[in-house]
Amino acid sequence: MTGRGEVFGEVVFNTSMSGYQEIITDPASKGQLLTLTYPLIGNYGVNNEDVESASPQVEAVLVREYCRKPSNWRATGSLVQYLQDHGVLGVEGLDTRSLVLHLREKGTMRGAVSTETLEVEELLRRVRAFPSIEERELVPAVTCQEKYVWTGEQDLKAPFSTAPAGAAGNRLHVVVYDLGVRYSILRQLSRRGCRITVVPAGTSAAEIRELKPDGILISDGPGNPALLSGAAAEIGTLLGRYPFFGIGLGHLVLALSLGLETYKLPLGHRGGNHPVRELASGQVQITTQNHGFCARLEAARNGTSPTHVNLNDGTLEGLENQEMRLFSVQFHPQEMPGRPDLLSPYDRFIQMMAAGK
Repeated sequence: MTGRGEVFGEVVFNTSMSGYQEIITDPASKGQLLTLTYPLIGNYGVNNEDVESASPQVEAVLVREYCRKPSNWRATGSLVQYLQDHGVLGVEGLDTRSLVLHLREKGTMRGAVSTETLEVEELLRRVRAFPSIEERELVPAVTCQEKYVWTGEQDLKAPFSTAPAGAAGNRLHVVVYDLGVRYSILRQLSRRGCRITVVPAGTSAAEIRELKPDGILISDGPGNPALLSGAAAEIGTLLGRYPFFGIGLGHLVLALSLGLETYKLPLGHRGGNHPVRELASGQVQITTQNHGFCARLEAARNGTSPTHVNLNDGTLEGLENQEMRLFSVQFHPQEMPGRPDLLSPYDRFIQMMAAGK
């Protein structure tokens, strides 16, 4: 479909029927050889508004059939051109159904896409030598290099502001730990009137206190949370001082800071149709997810309780500790179609900060 080269990564599949641009640019997709299960990809092209980061994050895109004549009033180009512009390999003509069935039986695994090494045994040797997702530190590749202020959606092509971090204002001030933050997280906070400072994953607790936040959000991101023990330790020293909200990988790092265990899922949760039950109300949400690890918390422990559970496999999807003023979710919280009666986790976070202020 596009590109030449050789890349290695974790072979995964995503069951979403649309939203391929968001998935490809999601920093949580870093290190993935992404298989899209929907049989026809690219039919509505790409645009400048649906990106979740400045460029594609996947190592390669694997599809059954590519649509060569995209059509949509919002489209500014084709998926192939977008991948070419960013040097990302795209492969068409795969039997994705067979590949997904194999992954469902064996679990996600290391793989390679190459136009350079055509000898199967040699390429297999390289794949086996490539480190597993549990061993790879991916967050340093997607976190920001220095703190910055997010100023809103006035320029989606260049969303980073040149305003100095820590600019004055009377709005609620959220400090975002960037483990691979999606633009949509920042936009959700911005739409609610927050002042947002984004900081690198390695930021110390002392530096966070100097910013005087009203609340702290730990973002989503890629890879194994166990490799972020340093960040979890720093965050642990801040618990109870500020309201905390964790999303995706941020949920797992927050779990680690509370002393919980994390582990790798056989397949991961990647798609737009994962049913999640909110335990307090019994209500079911259809959520979007993109992660391969999970935390373990079956019952209340030291004031921390589970709040959400995945109805497909019973895994933990959310937790809270009311005394410490923290909560977190494993799924993408803004992707909850059909339930306008549910309080958004972002709105809950706003309420927690406002009450503390």
